[in-house]
Amino acid sequence: MAVNKNKRPSKRKGNKKKIVDPFTKKEWYDVKAPSTFTNRDVGKTLVTRTTGTKIAADALKGRVYECALADLNNDENAFRKFKLICEDVQGKYCYTNFHGMDMTRDKLCSLVRKWQTLIEAHVDVKTTDGYLLRVFCMGFTKKLPKQIKKTSYAQSSQVRAIRRKMMDTMTKQVAGDDLKALVHKLIPDSIGKDIEKECLDIYTLHDVHVRKVKVLKKPKFDLGRLMDLHGEMGGATDEMGEIVATSNEFVEPQVQESV
Repeated sequence: MAVNKNKRPSKRKGNKKKIVDPFTKKEWYDVKAPSTFTNRDVGKTLVTRTTGTKIAADALKGRVYECALADLNNDENAFRKFKLICEDVQGKYCYTNFHGMDMTRDKLCSLVRKWQTLIEAHVDVKTTDGYLLRVFCMGFTKKLPKQIKKTSYAQSSQVRAIRRKMMDTMTKQVAGDDLKALVHKLIPDSIGKDIEKECLDIYTLHDVHVRKVKVLKKPKFDLGRLMDLHGEMGGATDEMGEIVATSNEFVEPQVQESV
């Protein structure tokens, strides 16, 4: 006879772990976009509630949210996507800043066609407020009016000249402004239109776009500048994350019961 055959496991009391719904420990925060955009309510984000040394605000800072420009500006220009990074948390609001821009893949694929030359360029530029950005640009050669020839290819010397013009225009447009002014230029893509005008004497271009913007380096975090970007007054925060008045702000004195 086999030893310990048909031995059933002993039932121990109190060994069963209590199942707790993880969402009971979570709380919702509103994500706010800068005042540059029309619709400032990006959405909501979830985070574990503050317990002990683990603070909810620390978990939220650094989160990146990708939003379509169509949602941020309530228009039909849906192929441009903006990345917003959470830099500060006050109360139940996450205040974000610009973190990058990109184009959707379907738009990029629709631009690339046969019988034309694709010209791309990128440049590293520093804004006046200390942000180091890498800006990518793309453009395509265009058929001239009444052109009989099927193709419209640019020569390698023309491609080099156009790329040089692209880099010079992007450097001039970005280096002379701060980040807020740059975002104002990226929304209507005015940089792409300027490049198209600059390259007219070399070769006629069309579909010239700033394809992507990456943030490589940032200056030291400044709460006042972030609040100015959101069109609100900056200030210090208490333990709960609420804005409290600083020494240079007016505080109404409390009514005293007796003198």
